[in-house]
Formats: sequence, structure tokens, C-alpha cells
Amino acid sequence: MKVAIVGASGAVGQEFMRVLDEQNFPIDELVLFGSERSAGRIFTFRGKDHVVQLLQHNDDFKGIDIAFVSAGAGTAKEFAPTITKFGTIMIDNSSAFRMDDDVPLVVPEVNAEDALCTPRNIIANPNCTTILMVVALKPLDNISHIKNVQVSTYQAASGAGLEAMDELALQFSEIATNKDTVTVRHFQHQLAYNVIPHIDMFMDNGYTREETKMYNETRKIMHSDIRVSATCVRVPVIRAHSESVWIETERPITPDEARRALMGAPGVTVVDNPSCNEYPMPLYVNRQDPVYVGRIREDYSSDNGLTFWVVGDQIKKGAALNAVQIGQYLYQKGVFNKK
Repeated sequence: MKVAIVGASGAVGQEFMRVLDEQNFPIDELVLFGSERSAGRIFTFRGKDHVVQLLQHNDDFKGIDIAFVSAGAGTAKEFAPTITKFGTIMIDNSSAFRMDDDVPLVVPEVNAEDALCTPRNIIANPNCTTILMVVALKPLDNISHIKNVQVSTYQAASGAGLEAMDELALQFSEIATNKDTVTVRHFQHQLAYNVIPHIDMFMDNGYTREETKMYNETRKIMHSDIRVSATCVRVPVIRAHSESVWIETERPITPDEARRALMGAPGVTVVDNPSCNEYPMPLYVNRQDPVYVGRIREDYSSDNGLTFWVVGDQIKKGAALNAVQIGQYLYQKGVFNKK
């Protein structure tokens, strides 16, 4: 297997390398690509140094089986023909192709088989908040069809990248040392000691683009008429996103029934013992693989309602791990043997 990472020096690119190693992904050769700013940097993978090559429109992807891409939507759109023209499977972490009809949008625990149909040799990795939510929704939808979802997200600085994480840490430091001003570059307002109900651009209907992604992507991944109303909030946490989820199903699902289903579901860990103050929190989910679910209870506002709390590492399961799991599924299905 010859594997490429595009955007190797970014937060997700670095996570790709860690996850590929942790998962023992079969790699005979690893090639790293980046922008002019990162070209020439050296990263060590499995004891060997790798130099980041400049991403260019040439034949560098000839012979590469799979490319994990996290370089932004603009770069993904521009370079997709270059990356895929020799048959490389491109797993893209941006929003560039997610809603294209001829590009599968995949969360392996939910719709892995969709990854086998790639007419453009492109597979889209969903938005991080959507990934975390649908991993928890799927085992419940298997019991009774979910008609409606209301979700409020509590998204860490990690969702805005490495520089945003550094900015949050800097803000706390500046406040602690009584600096006259606080640095604000990557968020609309100061995030330290604050929450910001604004992630991505506002749409004409009052929702943000991040909130709209959760609606559209959930329906595509789950092949469902499910309706989703989201409010996405940035919180002063470095890493790992949290979500409060309310669902309405066709028939009632009891909390015990939900716990049993979630405990048996792939990619889910249930932490739900409120009497001992045990529930998922981002502090303890940092760099962990599963989606954690707790606070499972009946929703008093709906006859067929259930509510629960979801936490997951946005950079890991919400990005790099999900993409690598797609690659693992394709490998297990012999996709690369057929090339």
C-alpha cells in the first residue's frame, strides 16, 4: 500500500499519522504533501523521516493507492482531478464534496457500504459534529426510526484548527497576567471565559452553515427523512466536542433499551452513572477513539422522546480516525487489490 497525506502539517494531518500508526494501517510507502509554507518540513513516521513535498499539478500521485486529504475545500476542489486521475482513492476531510450526489459521505459505523461506490474516486468525510452524532443515532434508529433531532453542540477550539487552539491558551494566559488586551484572531469574540453561539457563516434563514451541515449530512449518511435542528456553540475547551441531543422516534424507546443498544454498538462507549457523577466529559475524552454517550433519559416534552449527552474527540473520531476507518474498510473489502 502506498499512502499519501495531503495537508500533513495541519492538526488533522498530524492526527492522520498518529492514527495510521495506532491502527497498524498497512503502509509500504508514505508520502506527505503540503503548501509552500509547509513544504520541506520533516516528520517521523514509524521510525523513518519523511519530507513534506509541495502539492502540485503533476504526476506525483501515480501509484498512490489512497490519499487522506485535509487541506481545505478550495484546495480539495482544485487538486481532486490531480489526486484521482491515476486511480487514487481520495478521502477528503473538507466540505467540498459532501453533498455531491456522486460522492459517498461515510461514517463506517453507519453506512460503510456506501464507500464501495466511488465514481469519481472521492469519498467525503463528514463534518465532525455530524460524525459524533450519527454514531450515537444509528443504534437507536435501528430500534425505532428517528423522525426528529434537536441538538445543541458545545464545540472545542480544536474545531477551528491548531492556531485557534493556541489562541485560546494564549487568551487564558493574557487574562491571568492582567494584559490590557486579549488576542482575538480566529474567533468572532474572546473565547476564554465565554461561549460563542456562532460557528461558520450565518445563512439567510438564521442558521449557520455549520448547523445546516448537520441537517443535510445526517440525512445523506443515514439515508433518512430525519429532520435535524441544530444550534452550534463554541466553548472554551481545547479539544473534544460535546452535544446535547433530543430525539423523537416512531415508537417510544426506554432509557434502558437505549443503553443496551448503545452498549452493543460499534464505536460507542456508554458512561452513564449519574449517581456516582459518571458521564462523558471532554477532559477525559481527549485523544480517545470512541464516541461517548451518557445522561440517557426520557424526554418529558415528547411522548416518544429520548435525550442524551454525546462527547467525542473532534480531531480524532471527528476527522482522522473516521477517514482511516474508511480506508480500513476498503482494504478489508479488497478494493486496492482490484486496482
